Amino acid sequence: MTKMSWTENLNSKIYEDALNIRYKVFVEEQKVPAEVEADELEDKSHHLVLYENQTPLGTARIYHRGDSIYKIQRVAILENYRGQGIGAQLMKECELQIKKLHGTQITLGAQLQALPFYEKLGYTAEGQEFIDAGIPHREMIKNLI
Repeated sequence: MTKMSWTENLNSKIYEDALNIRYKVFVEEQKVPAEVEADELEDKSHHLVLYENQTPLGTARIYHRGDSIYKIQRVAILENYRGQGIGAQLMKECELQIKKLHGTQITLGAQLQALPFYEKLGYTAEGQEFIDAGIPHREMIKNLI
């Protein structure tokens, strides 16, 4: 049985689980430097973890950019659980939370290999390709109204 859990508490088990997933995916798999993976936005973000029978499988965070714009970041699924719809579940939950917070637009920086995933969820790529943590990305936007 899956469960979605949110936290803003950096001392919580949920946040610890989110960091562990992010470390495995971004630092160990994708070779993102550990010192840039956790950043100055940690205490300004809402952190989400998806659990299956209390096992953390995936995570994401949302950050309020101002006005009614939110940014989804750090979307990560543990390798053994990819391709099972967990990423789409996380994104839908993020969108619901952003709506609850009265957000009307979502932005995210998508790795190029993930563009088709986000496009299927209604996001549109904008602007030029850019490098973040050594990985090519594109900015994507979705309006909620």
